[in-house]
Amino acid sequence: MKFLLDTHVLLWWLSNDSALPVPAAGAIANSESAVFVSAASVWEIAIKVSAGRLEVPDDIIDEIRSNQFDELPIAFLHAIAAGALPPHHADPFDRILIAQAMVEGLTLISHDRRFSNYDVPLLSLT
Repeated sequence: MKFLLDTHVLLWWLSNDSALPVPAAGAIANSESAVFVSAASVWEIAIKVSAGRLEVPDDIIDEIRSNQFDELPIAFLHAIAAGALPPHHADPFDRILIAQAMVEGLTLISHDRRFSNYDVPLLSLT
C-alpha cells in the first residue's frame, strides 16, 4: 500500500505520540508500505516553527529520511488539481495533500474529518 501522511500524522509518528491510532501506526510501520511525506508538510511545519506555534527538532528532515519515508515534491499537476477541488476545505496545505494523494494514487492518512468530503483514498483516524 502507498500512503501520504497528513502533517499532524507525521508529527505524531516522529514524536511517538499516543494520539496516533494503532491501525495507522501499523500501516505506516508495515515494511510493505511505501510512505510519502509531502514538501507541503515540511513547509507547513517550517511556517509554524517560525511563528512560534510548533517546536520540532532541528533535524526534522533527517528524521523523516531515517524513517525511510519518501519525499513527495509539489508538481504542476498537484497545483492544478488542488485549485480544482471543491471548496470543502480552505486550508491550502490540506488541499495540496488531497490533490497529491489523488494525482499520485496514494491513500491519505489523516484525522481531519473534512477530507472525507473528497474523492480521495483515505485511512481515516476518526
